[in-house]
Amino acid sequence: MKQNYVKGVVVIAVVVAVMAVGLSLSGSENEQDMVLSLLEIENEAADSSLQQQPLMVGLTLIHSAASTGAVCLDGTLPGYHLHPGFGSGAKSWLIHVEGGGWCNTIRNCVYRKTTRRGSSNYMEKQLPFTGILSNRAEENPDFFNWNRVKLRYCDGASFSGDSQNEAAKLNFRGQRIWLAAMQELLPNGMQNADQALLSGCSAGGLASILHCDEFRDLFPKATKVKCLSDAGLFLDAIDVSGGRTLRNLFGGVVSLQEVQKDLPKTCTNHLDPTSCFFPENLVANVKTPLFLLNAAYDAWQLQASLAPPSADPHGSWNECKSNHAHCNSSQVQFLQDFRNQMLNAVRDFSMSGQNGVFINSCFAHCQSERQDTWFADDSPRLGNKAIATSVGDWYFDRVLVKATDCAYPCDNTCHNLVFK
Repeated sequence: MKQNYVKGVVVIAVVVAVMAVGLSLSGSENEQDMVLSLLEIENEAADSSLQQQPLMVGLTLIHSAASTGAVCLDGTLPGYHLHPGFGSGAKSWLIHVEGGGWCNTIRNCVYRKTTRRGSSNYMEKQLPFTGILSNRAEENPDFFNWNRVKLRYCDGASFSGDSQNEAAKLNFRGQRIWLAAMQELLPNGMQNADQALLSGCSAGGLASILHCDEFRDLFPKATKVKCLSDAGLFLDAIDVSGGRTLRNLFGGVVSLQEVQKDLPKTCTNHLDPTSCFFPENLVANVKTPLFLLNAAYDAWQLQASLAPPSADPHGSWNECKSNHAHCNSSQVQFLQDFRNQMLNAVRDFSMSGQNGVFINSCFAHCQSERQDTWFADDSPRLGNKAIATSVGDWYFDRVLVKATDCAYPCDNTCHNLVFK
């Protein structure tokens, strides 16, 4: 796969990967697996700001998970990658939840079983720890010496839901996997933490919202506990055809995997379960301090929920989706309306002094995992502060962080995703 990093633009060749994901699928199911492929592609984007080889951390399987049925879609054991903390960070813990779309039908959950997002048989045995997971102070100033964990994602429902489909040999055990991971890490030192941060990207960013208060409850009151959601602010938005592509996708995930069992009662008491899988209906009721990091023109949401092929059969959005510079004036206005919806969704949330917000006007997705967007000489900035600095300021209560960018095209610090 060919990738380039040029002047704040990440160029990603997507055709082969999208085709590979959809070979055996057709119509809307093909499209929903494109949802997975787009995130896979971005996770593989070149990160040429790295000056040296990143730290590689091995995979640990959770053997105790088998006894509680806390297994991946295909029945294999879940896993995580852990790099121990040192020095002043030895009693601080960062849990970073992996993302990677969802599966909403039997058919694409069966397909997902044959990927690293549904089976630990296909997971990489080692992963690079960059961005918020880096062990170098010059790349990750506030969290470099913490115990850093990347929790692998293999349930297809943001670590929620609890059901199975025996005919298709599918295990929907996201909630059990979450609990098994926490029960593995607590006696390995996490229960003695002075400080803890739950973070996640994309579907993992949604998981960090869903599990934030549960995470807080694992620790004594004296422990400083906060949560960070990166690119997890999925909106119940109208697509370019007037439909609701993402609501349809989420509705399938919720019903198939029985996610309603794990959704907060503060939401399900007055809204339907699918609405309560959308962060905009959850964040105001999260009691634990929470930071929302998001691009106002989220590249994943543009590709997969605002202008997917089903909503744009003639491809009039193809050029705009591939490169924001090719959007016409009416398309830009549609995107500005989406940005306004995002800002409205976090208005009440951001009024709380304990919460943090960093919404930049970029065409990006997942900015905490990659070094060039998290903390580098030319990384994105708001108020002349990089994302890492803003998150650190918020976590350590140095200053309040309510950073909202002016509308596109005002920000020239963005590392925008351009698809080829």
